[in-house]
Amino acid sequence: MATRLEAKFRRQAWTVEHARQAVLDRLRPAPTELVGLGDAIGRRLAEDVRTEEPIPRFRRSGMDGFAVRSEDIAQASPLAPVELKVVERIPCGEVPRQTIARGQAARIMTGGMVPDGADTVVMLEMTEEVTRGSGASVIIRRAVSEGANLSPIGEEAASGAVLLRRGERIGAGQAAVLAALGYSRVSVFRRPKVAILSTGTELLQVEEPLAAGKIRNSNAYMLAAQIMSAGGEPLFAGQVPDDAARAERMIYGLLSSDADLVIATGGVSVGDYDIMADFFLRWKGTTLFNKVAMRPGSPTSAGVWRDKFLLGLSGNPSACFVGFELFVRPVLLGMQGAAEPLPRPFAAYLDEDYRKVNAYPRYIRGSWHIRDGQCYVRPVGLDQSSAMLSIKEAACLIVIPPTKTGIGRGELVQAIPLEGAMFL
Repeated sequence: MATRLEAKFRRQAWTVEHARQAVLDRLRPAPTELVGLGDAIGRRLAEDVRTEEPIPRFRRSGMDGFAVRSEDIAQASPLAPVELKVVERIPCGEVPRQTIARGQAARIMTGGMVPDGADTVVMLEMTEEVTRGSGASVIIRRAVSEGANLSPIGEEAASGAVLLRRGERIGAGQAAVLAALGYSRVSVFRRPKVAILSTGTELLQVEEPLAAGKIRNSNAYMLAAQIMSAGGEPLFAGQVPDDAARAERMIYGLLSSDADLVIATGGVSVGDYDIMADFFLRWKGTTLFNKVAMRPGSPTSAGVWRDKFLLGLSGNPSACFVGFELFVRPVLLGMQGAAEPLPRPFAAYLDEDYRKVNAYPRYIRGSWHIRDGQCYVRPVGLDQSSAMLSIKEAACLIVIPPTKTGIGRGELVQAIPLEGAMFL
């Protein structure tokens, strides 16, 4: 027992960057599947998407007006208007029947196919249509340059161009592109299945009444929201009291299930009943790290068993939240082919003094705002790993470097955006 206790206290603290890279180096892509376009929205592409034909594939009018030859109206003016014979009317979806010759024009609608011979579209507001006998003519009083109001073939993309990349998330624009290219079914990465196991004798089910010394299991639902926002599928594996043997059986069962990733929350510190800390010291898998140089959440642990990740996160809500954002979200995004699974920090000025002494970098829940063209950040709520209410207010994680004196207002710091956790 003494040897195990010493091992728990002597764990090597890895930097966040080193620990995160150790996990990403073991990353394996999730399987792919073919789904309907409607079901693909919000998912990530499993392959590049290329055009088979140029976009647009025909010359397209950008205005309601008249398709003409620019040379016919080059001298048009209010004092010397040009009159052209209207030989055809072209609605959207129709193929022109006539080639525009000298002195001719075609009435055309927005999005219509521009007829051969025409190289310009004059907007309707700049014209006057008149009847001449049994036919119609259009009067134009202003010159319009060649190519005006006309989209040439391939203006947006040439044939064979890559429009969407593997790992790209399918949002509104991507869905529009896929539909335009005829993708009724799309190859996407399967949503990683993430089992959530909560440990701790103090935990109650959400529906249970509060009792002395007990708390409801809020972490499981917080993690489920984070997993879903990262494109994963949460699997509620239940909760287990501080019973090492029972927890071990449940963990191995989950690692042997169809879950792609297992998260255990709670029990990772150095207390007498921290069963996950003991588990990572003796299990059959490979422990990647069991301590990270950060606050909150320094006992965050990670390992691999038969190519499947086990992540041990703190039972304290804010530490659990931060551990997920720093380590689990990049894994889930990477499994789905994201080109940049790591968050991209931004620089900002601290908007108030922060005087807490830090041996490790601190990741503080914060908000950000723009003032006088500069970005400022400030902590929200209690800066404690056990605090929960501040999570709902957080828009970023403010990174406070190690300091013996604290950091003053106006100093430049790094911040990690949390948009991905908020279903924006």
